[in-house]
Amino acid sequence: MPEICDFITGQAFLDTDDEGIRQKIERLLIEEKGYSKQDIEVDRESEIVIGKEIHKSKVDLIVNVEEKRFMIIRCARGSLVSREREVISCARILDVYQIPFAVVTNGEDAEVLDTISGEVIGNGLGAIPSKANALEAIKQIEFKKLLEKRIEKEKRIFLAFDAIKCPSKCD
Repeated sequence: MPEICDFITGQAFLDTDDEGIRQKIERLLIEEKGYSKQDIEVDRESEIVIGKEIHKSKVDLIVNVEEKRFMIIRCARGSLVSREREVISCARILDVYQIPFAVVTNGEDAEVLDTISGEVIGNGLGAIPSKANALEAIKQIEFKKLLEKRIEKEKRIFLAFDAIKCPSKCD
């Protein structure tokens, strides 16, 4: 399969439909939303520990503002609604605090979700916060830790979704 050069990192990735979507969103974030390449983590690997088992997963895009993870973005073709719960779980467990915003996009449409409530707060690519919006919003955000009793549940939810998507990502 041919490879594509990542817009932000310059790293080579397999040229899949999902990777094409990620490249489109990376360009949107840099060229239209005002973020710098340094603001964005690409294909970030994370470890999720449940009991004695360690599971590795990757997050498509993480947007950082003022040295805080502000938003994660899941890029994949198809239905946005079917990916909402996965991206919310990821945003809740990826860091020591809940990353405030989670986005699912198929490159043509997007849903912006509030991680704490799980509610959709914006629709369309235009709803993805710009860097200027993020800098303003971050002043008012309280970065909350997930309740200890919810962490294991959210890990299991995320891993269930991750296991479903792995065959297409791991080919």
